[in-house]
Amino acid sequence: QVQLVESGGGLVQAGGSLGLSCAASGRTFSSYDTGWFRQAPGKEREFVAAIIWSGAITYYADSVKGRFTISRDNAKNTVYLQMNSLKPEDTAVYYCAATRTSSDLSVHSSYRHWGQGTQVTVPS
Repeated sequence: QVQLVESGGGLVQAGGSLGLSCAASGRTFSSYDTGWFRQAPGKEREFVAAIIWSGAITYYADSVKGRFTISRDNAKNTVYLQMNSLKPEDTAVYYCAATRTSSDLSVHSSYRHWGQGTQVTVPS
């Protein structure tokens, strides 16, 4: 069983940067593929980025490609999301998720374990 706790959210001006962390419990976290999703008010949860268990392969939504970077440190059981050049449309609750049975990492139904989310607000 894996438990995930996100941190690092907050309010940042447009064009600014913010770094999110996802700390995982469990000795086998290094075997989990991990993703970040976000959900804005009144909208469906959408894929942001994902990273496979080794960190060797990453995936990004087109809307964040070139601005966001996902990474992980398996020794610390932590996955990171560095967000640069933030826009008002990036405002959402950001969720970390993990899976060991990955098929399509861009689909939220692929993930079994979820964190509680952290709010990111970029005022317009």
